[in-house]
Formats: sequence, structure tokens, C-alpha cells
Amino acid sequence: MKIVANGVQIEVEDSGPGPAAAPRPAVLLVMGLGMQLVAWPPELVQGLLAAGYRVIRHDNRDVGLSQRMEALGKPNLLWAGLQHKLGFAPPPPYSLGDMAADALGVLDALGVAQAHVVGVSMGGMIAQRMALAAPQRVLSLTSVMSSSSAPDLPQARPEVMAALLRRPSGRDRQAVVDHYVRLFRVIGSPGFVTPEAELRQRIAVAAERGFYPVGTLRQTLAVMADSARAALLAQIKAPTLVFHGHDDPLLPYACGEDTARRIPGARLIGVAGMGHDLPGPVVDRLLAALLPHFKTA
Repeated sequence: MKIVANGVQIEVEDSGPGPAAAPRPAVLLVMGLGMQLVAWPPELVQGLLAAGYRVIRHDNRDVGLSQRMEALGKPNLLWAGLQHKLGFAPPPPYSLGDMAADALGVLDALGVAQAHVVGVSMGGMIAQRMALAAPQRVLSLTSVMSSSSAPDLPQARPEVMAALLRRPSGRDRQAVVDHYVRLFRVIGSPGFVTPEAELRQRIAVAAERGFYPVGTLRQTLAVMADSARAALLAQIKAPTLVFHGHDDPLLPYACGEDTARRIPGARLIGVAGMGHDLPGPVVDRLLAALLPHFKTA
């Protein structure tokens, strides 16, 4: 369903509050760069539902079925990246703070006063911004394969950056699916390789639902411009879980360590063999960590 959150049209999937006599506590799942709500593994969603939680997912602005910010133009990512390396801070079309306000607006529109917030990759950064902007709304924070974005952290491997900057050879379904299969093979978990047929099927669903690469460019600029967040993480009060792969080639494990170090009382769980994705065995481990984390919060 489509709702208006923070003045932006946002596509939302909501499992519902449950019976009035025993409402389900809410879990808000915030997806990463260029990824849609359908990217959340069904096993994770079903596991949360089976444990008695209300599961809310949304497409971030500029992706999937949410509002495309076309009036903001197409950014030159290479030029912006060069400016960033030289120490300049080109203003992004919008900020991660704006995207956090979108997510809080989703909760407002659904009448949810508080939620456990789980974010992956860029979604973890948005979740951190939510916990900073509205601490009373965030029952617990879980930052998965994400980062504080501190400027001194190790960067992605060169082959990963090359794969990220590469574009599909065409806009037809086959070209798009082939491109993202190659990308996920580069960033995926070496210890938990997803079968290619399954990977292709998931990518095809997302490509047919809402392929919009220009939105990903604008989201990338928002991530690049948010390095000041690192110094603010000490202000987070929500019980925090940091979940990160030891073999993440995009956001190295040191990024998870740094995030956990900066947030008071945060618990860090590292997973050997996990890269920058959520294959089935990793989802099992994540669920096993999430459920007690929510209960202690």
C-alpha cells in the first residue's frame, strides 16, 4: 500500500497490528542502497511473524514503488566521488536524515508509537539516524552489515568498487539480472553461496517490480555525505545489536567493530563466512540474535 510519510509517497508492506487485546510489537525493517522491500528474505519475515511481531517493510524513497525524486536530477557520481576524496562535501540531493524522517513517517502513518528498528547496510545507517533523531520511538536498534561512516575506516576492495560502478549492458530483463548476479557474486558470502537459480529469481522479481538506477545514485550521494554521523553515535540510548560478516568485501568487518565501539553498550556479533548479503544460514543466525535482543529491550 502507498502512504505519505514526511511528504513523500512511500510503498509499505505491513503484517498488521494483531488483535486489539494483544497487539503485536512492531519491527521496522529498513533496506539498503538501491534495494527494495522484497529483498528482505522471506525466512526472516516469517520468523519474526512466528515469534509474534508485527513486521513493517518499506521501499526507501527513490527505489521500488516509492516516490522517485526525478526533479532532483541525475548526479555525476564519479565527479562527486573525486570531490569527496579531495575533502570537499558536495551537497546531496537529500540526506540520510531525510530518509530516517521518511521511516519515522511510516510509523506515524501506521499509528506505531515505538518499534524495534532493523537496518541493513545503508538501512543500518538510516536506523542509526532514527535512533538519534527520535530516541523515544526506537525500542531497540539493530545495525546489520553497516557502518558508522567514519572517514578513517577501511574501504571496499577495488574489485567491489569496480562492480558497483559498472552498469548493466542494457535495460532489458536479462541484462539487468545478469548484471546483479555478477555484483552479488562479488559482494556475497563466500561461506554461504546462494544457488544461482535462487539468486536469479530474486533479482528478477525486484527488476520487474521497480528498476530505477538513477535513484540509487542519489541514495549513494546521501551515504557519502553522512560522515558526521560517526561522532554522534555515542548519543544513542537504544539497546543496540551490531551484526556483521567477517568476510564482508563492501563494508569490512572493521566497520561493524567501529559502530559497536561508538554506541554505548552495543553488542557485536561477527559471522565467519558472511559477506554483504543475507543467505539462508545467515538469516538463521540473525533471527537467533534478534529475538532475544528484542526481548531484553
